[in-house]
Amino acid sequence: MQIAGDKTKSAVRLSGLYGSRFRRFPARAVLPFRRLPVGHAGLRAGFDSAETNENNRRHWARADSLSADAAATAEVRRTLRNRARYEVANNSYARGIVLTLANDTVGTGPRLQMLTDDADLNRTVETEFHQWAQAVGLAEKLRTMRMARAQDGEAFAILASNPRVGHTVKLDLQLIEADQVTSPVRHILDDHEVDGIVLDDYGNPILYRVMMNHPGGPMRYSLDDFKTISAESMIHIFRQDRPGQHRGIPEITPALPLFAQLRRFTLAVLAAAEAAADFAGILYTDAPPNGEAEAVEPMDLIELERNMLLTMPGGWKMAQVEPMQPATTYAEFKKEILNEIARCLNMPFNIAAGNSSGYNYASGRLDHQTYFKSIRVDQAFMASRILDRVLAAWLREYAVESDFRTLRVALPAHQWFWDGFEHVDPSKEARAQEMRLKNHTTTLAHEYARQGKDWEVELRQRAKEVALMKELGLPVDEAKPWTGLEPEETSTDEEDGDAVSE
Repeated sequence: MQIAGDKTKSAVRLSGLYGSRFRRFPARAVLPFRRLPVGHAGLRAGFDSAETNENNRRHWARADSLSADAAATAEVRRTLRNRARYEVANNSYARGIVLTLANDTVGTGPRLQMLTDDADLNRTVETEFHQWAQAVGLAEKLRTMRMARAQDGEAFAILASNPRVGHTVKLDLQLIEADQVTSPVRHILDDHEVDGIVLDDYGNPILYRVMMNHPGGPMRYSLDDFKTISAESMIHIFRQDRPGQHRGIPEITPALPLFAQLRRFTLAVLAAAEAAADFAGILYTDAPPNGEAEAVEPMDLIELERNMLLTMPGGWKMAQVEPMQPATTYAEFKKEILNEIARCLNMPFNIAAGNSSGYNYASGRLDHQTYFKSIRVDQAFMASRILDRVLAAWLREYAVESDFRTLRVALPAHQWFWDGFEHVDPSKEARAQEMRLKNHTTTLAHEYARQGKDWEVELRQRAKEVALMKELGLPVDEAKPWTGLEPEETSTDEEDGDAVSE
């Protein structure tokens, strides 16, 4: 675009781009060039990391300026998926990390609480949705989708009708692998398509191209057989690390080389120990070459028997091979590399390794705070990207079946409950909870929500229990307020650490 020259055409062109708010301004006057005094050095600013020299040239050789989609091409993502799946299938630590992440995020499944003004409608919808979720295996599918995000980078689910669902609402989630969402050959070069995702002019997904058969399945010969799914019926979740990114890469991508190194090091240590154990003993002599020792055939084998007395040739001695395995740094190496592996998932070492022997209570709580916060963020992401869309589709179909007209307009007020995390010391948590309630810094709804429970359901259940206990003449013991440490309790260094962490 030229500023000088035909100003009228430039103004019209800009007005078309930016609308009626565009105004022409007079060209800025060109200031005369002023030479700096001799000896005056211009300001210089820079970053050490931007310097390229012989020391760091090879280290930054793979750095590029590709866009998010250009960096994560279909071939690159396919390679990362295959390697991530291989590690999860063959590395016990990788499998345990992915399973733990899915179990901690989804747990036994989310629970719905409706927040409308109609109490009867709330209880009815909550009960019916719970029964439908059990019928379609919603919790299992959510765990599978969370595992797919970790090892495949993304998860896809189609909102489809399934006549075999054991509920009046026949809605179902049909999970498909990321390999099936791709562009046919005839659409690869389309401007508005990114590997199976068709975008509108604003970058919003409008269509998804899904292969009828998995490219790695027995029906590979029909690779050009596709079906088109609208964006309203497709759920696509992935972690968007960069603006403009439309497909996901495995979340364990930074740890893939580390998993391989961990397995190789373990196998190398085992092979060294086995090689040393293959030799029951060796013959050696302190005599110089061609000395007084009797002649012995080199590399000859002597088979030993149990409870036998063995004589050695003159000048020769027998000794066992010291295996020296595992090395003293073996355990430390595994700990450090597992710590680095788990960091990309915001998971502490003791959860990734399944070993808390080196932790005290305070350090365990401190490490878990970051992990639990990451889990809460992930649960909120799944609630907005998956559960709300599922609930909206479910309510539309349920409203037709049950004739609840109020459910057809918009998604009513609601919230999702997830499994709570058990406290390491329940007594301390109960005391802290009692203090928060007395100070009015929390509510029963919030405290029950931390345990993954609905406060209304719990209070109604407790009221029924108290009423029945009174009816049967059983004593109802009210909880006594906590007044401080018991006489037999003493403060220790670990207790002080706990107070700091909490």
